[in-house]
Amino acid sequence: MQTMMNKKLRPIFSIPIDLPEKDLKKKLNHIKEPFIFLETNESPFAYVYLKDIPADDTNVQDITMDRLKSHAISLEKVAMLEPDKKVSLPFIFQVLGEPIALAKNEKNQIAGYFKREDVLVELFKEDNKNTNILKVMLTSIPMGIFVVDRDKKIVNFNESGLRMIKSTSEKMINADAESIFKKEHIDSVFVTGKTLLNQILVNDEIGILVDYSPIIISDGKVDGLIVVVQDLPMVEEMAMEIESVKNLNRDLNAILSTIYDEILVVDANGVILRYSDHFISEFWEGDLKDLVGKNILDMEEKGNFSPSVARLVLEKNKKVSIVQETKNGKKVLAVGNPIFDDNGKIHRIVIASRDITETTELRSKLKEMQKISNKYKEELDNFKNKDQFLKKVIYCSSKMEKLMMQVKKVSDFSSTVLIYGESGVGKELIAESVYRLGKRSDQPFLKINCGAIPENLLESELFGYTKGAFTGANTNGKVGYFEQANHGVLFLDEIGEIPLQLQVKLLRALQEKEIIPIGSTKPVKIDVQIIAATNRNLKEMVEKGTFREDLFYRLNVIPLRVPPLRERSEDVPLLAFHFLQQLNQQYEKNYHFSPDALNLLEVYSWPGNIRELQNLIERVFVTTDDDNITADFISQFLNFETVGHKKPIITDIYPLQQAQEYVEEQLIMLAMKKYRTTTKAAKALGISQSSVSRKYQKLIKRQTQPESLE
Repeated sequence: MQTMMNKKLRPIFSIPIDLPEKDLKKKLNHIKEPFIFLETNESPFAYVYLKDIPADDTNVQDITMDRLKSHAISLEKVAMLEPDKKVSLPFIFQVLGEPIALAKNEKNQIAGYFKREDVLVELFKEDNKNTNILKVMLTSIPMGIFVVDRDKKIVNFNESGLRMIKSTSEKMINADAESIFKKEHIDSVFVTGKTLLNQILVNDEIGILVDYSPIIISDGKVDGLIVVVQDLPMVEEMAMEIESVKNLNRDLNAILSTIYDEILVVDANGVILRYSDHFISEFWEGDLKDLVGKNILDMEEKGNFSPSVARLVLEKNKKVSIVQETKNGKKVLAVGNPIFDDNGKIHRIVIASRDITETTELRSKLKEMQKISNKYKEELDNFKNKDQFLKKVIYCSSKMEKLMMQVKKVSDFSSTVLIYGESGVGKELIAESVYRLGKRSDQPFLKINCGAIPENLLESELFGYTKGAFTGANTNGKVGYFEQANHGVLFLDEIGEIPLQLQVKLLRALQEKEIIPIGSTKPVKIDVQIIAATNRNLKEMVEKGTFREDLFYRLNVIPLRVPPLRERSEDVPLLAFHFLQQLNQQYEKNYHFSPDALNLLEVYSWPGNIRELQNLIERVFVTTDDDNITADFISQFLNFETVGHKKPIITDIYPLQQAQEYVEEQLIMLAMKKYRTTTKAAKALGISQSSVSRKYQKLIKRQTQPESLE
């Protein structure tokens, strides 16, 4: 082979790398070969294939040494033909790897170089043990390969090729290539020197896909062909796979186009590779298609957006979700998903982004609306609570109506309120009404009965004490009612019972709005509304010196008088019915009052007020044997002994005749209930027995007759 290859040996054109630029240009002007060798210390170490240099730089006048070095390829990669050295399979692969092969002479010096095509052609022509290795290699290739020389004869082939054209080696060796392959294709490659691909050859016996590649020698002429054939069934299968991939790509593109999110694919360096049809235009500066190939990490450094989800994925090596913000304030939710290769390293990053600017604004507005809604709900609940509480205050009289109007007006302020009234009239309920209807209804409401706590303990209960303030005190101290009720309301019941020496400290708390716990010298600021109540005449107590005048005026800022039950008799039936219904619900009964029973309750003076009425209703409820509670049954629990000694109380203005008739009816009914006979009743009333009998019968008849349906 060496002898045959000597004819193809080409001289080496070498240039020292330290050659001055002006000498380099002169030397390049004499260039005849496509390969230039670079040398140092008079020894070649690399070569440059001029065709690898970009077209703009191929003018020899413009080529610099730096340009040559940038395209230089080390000779260590080049196959070396040595004298008497046998051709091996590694050598063949090495020849295939580079466009040239070097040849050494007997002195072990580089004598010249061969073009790869020349070496391969000679290898195919040789028929010896060594070149059989090449045949084995060709046989193992699944595609068919035929080598055609310059005379258009088939000089070599592999088994795959013979099988595809359904022929034998005896028929093919030195056969005319045109007898198998199309003449016009062969002629075209020999004339143009260009590769001809994907040519279909079909006849009655074969169906193949043919590629024609020229073997070009140093003078640029075509010295032969390499024909590569593929079986059409195999090609069809590959085509189907390609079509399947295309269909899959179309499906994926269709899916991506319907996704609302913007999808980006970047590589492990942050370079944008692909993007979906839907993208956030205002997020990027310009069209996204123009950004393909650019680095998304560089965009973060320029301040286009912050932070970069791709950078965070690369740093954390896991999925990352963030909210990005652009220069113009747009907010984008970005989710970066890493895709790992077989070695566990990030190969790609898929970024799904969604514009949440409007969503964020809507969420903020929703939060504001929720705050407003919660505020309205609290106010509505407050109104409902107030309304439910007011339903507990049972009345219909004008005096109570006037009092409740005062309560509603007073509740808008934090002024001190002093509630007057007899025992049992409901002073505590009025105090709670002021609290419930006021602006402090969400703060504490504490009650303390000044007459129920011993004098020596009342001060510590009101003002508290520090640790070790006195013998027997709690070791941790105690917080008084004033501090516990801070920002709320403190109800001081029976204020008239507070000792004189304690009145001074209470006055200071009201004036200075601060208290000093027992055992302490440090005042504590407080913000408490005081509501006081008493059944005593504080003015008389002031005159007698049992109540401080200055404290009286400090408490008597807003005086409220709760009228006794005898002054609002029209409230009695409502209250009686209310108490009876409570007992009915508690004990699952269905008791009710007869009309005469309610009349009887209404004319009673009720010295014990509402407390006495409630107690009486419970006593009647427990002792009655009949569901219908009558006046006759109730009368045994009422004391009317003093009726004749008291003047009737008029609570409203009536026509005189109507008032007389009403009083007369009540007196006759009361007298008959008490004395049972008309004679005794007439004597008590001071009129004749016949008048009592006539009037009583008339009243009984009226009560038993049904009311008109008009």
